[in-house]
Amino acid sequence: MAAERDTQENTQMATYGYHDNKKSHLDRLSRIEGQVRGLQRMVESDSYCIDVLTQTTAVNKALRSFALSMLDEHLKHCVGHAVANGGEEADEKVREASEAIARLVRS
Repeated sequence: MAAERDTQENTQMATYGYHDNKKSHLDRLSRIEGQVRGLQRMVESDSYCIDVLTQTTAVNKALRSFALSMLDEHLKHCVGHAVANGGEEADEKVREASEAIARLVRS
């Protein structure tokens, strides 16, 4: 019976904080993908170095903005729910969020 419950739990998809804005996030990632492809075309066509660097800065800014949006939703949803429930899960989610913030700051 416990094995059956575990199987049912594993087949259900988790709903994360970004779920409600998934289409918006996917659209945003598609735009970033387009920017990266633009960078590839610039290099293929021997564009001026500063122009390539300027576009690279725009891609980095777009990715950073996306990451901050995901972090915000993670804090509101995943961390918020875990803290409301308390216990070890709350400690784990706060630790994960702190590590993610540290990675973003270092990048």
